[in-house]
Amino acid sequence: MSEAPAPAGLPAPAAWVVFRGDAPLWWLRALRPGFRHCLALLNDGRHWVVVDPLAPFTDVAVLDLPASHDVPGWYRDLGLTVVAAPVRRGLTRPAPWGPFTCVEAVKRLLGLHAPLVLTPWQLHRHLTRSDSSV
Repeated sequence: MSEAPAPAGLPAPAAWVVFRGDAPLWWLRALRPGFRHCLALLNDGRHWVVVDPLAPFTDVAVLDLPASHDVPGWYRDLGLTVVAAPVRRGLTRPAPWGPFTCVEAVKRLLGLHAPLVLTPWQLHRHLTRSDSSV
């Protein structure tokens, strides 16, 4: 996969993926319990940004918290599964086509080109594999 150098002076943000189990939409109940939705947390060293791709809209929030605040820990304390995720920037090839879901939105934020990763559970497995190459 072709990757250009990262833009000068811009460190890659740290990222985490949060997995949720609630299913307000009936068709999400077919997905694995605990892994029916995902959202992304980004920290650029100055700000926390939450990107939550919902069915009717994508909610993006810059949190009024210090960058040192443990936002992933807060989500874990709520009983949600949180996984650190690598972020790739400088990619030159387009991401493969996929249906626009929460998983696809999070994969695009991360720069993850994994066409067979379609559900939150598959994304979790991909990110937690010891040999996971993004």
